Amino acid sequence: APGSKMLDVACGKGRHSIQLASKGFDITGIALSEDSINEALKSEKENLHFYRHDMRLLFWINYFNYAFNFFTSFGYFKTEREHYNAIRTIAQSLQNGGVFVLDYLNVHYAEDHLVHKQEKQLDNVTYYMTRWYDEKHFFKKIIIEDDAREEPLEYMEKVAKFTLGDFNDMFAYNKLQVQEVFGDYSLGPFDVKKSPRLIMIAKKTAR
Repeated sequence: APGSKMLDVACGKGRHSIQLASKGFDITGIALSEDSINEALKSEKENLHFYRHDMRLLFWINYFNYAFNFFTSFGYFKTEREHYNAIRTIAQSLQNGGVFVLDYLNVHYAEDHLVHKQEKQLDNVTYYMTRWYDEKHFFKKIIIEDDAREEPLEYMEKVAKFTLGDFNDMFAYNKLQVQEVFGDYSLGPFDVKKSPRLIMIAKKTAR
């Protein structure tokens, strides 16, 4: 509905929030990165707001009609409890009957299609990426070689292997019930082996 209140969780620099606000919705974006939020704030207006906030900590309660978490912006915390806390934040931010859309990687597809080594060059910067996984996580190591720097930069990240069953458990614990599941950005049906994405639409129940 016009004017619906929406929460963009892990909004980054606000690219999705900006698009949704342009359609007349009331958008609030939260992210942990100070640099990202500072950039997003340049686009703030009457129906578009940004806050630096940790999704593991409670935000506004029973306020939003919709919440979104896009492009695997979840799964990076160290413990299961922290992930449950993030889902709790989102669930409690929704009004009863509110809808949460979570877009995640499909673990089984990602395992079968993992590109272990990759090299990219942009301007005078070269990126070397190595990917691997164990029983519980996917890992990515990035080495950045820049002609303007004396030493290369190195980053490591890991994302948890959450399946549809795992999310069902996290959702149910926080009064969220999965309504629909899609397997790609064309909203095709979810296939545990063939779908590149795991896109879940859940509704907050009153119980």
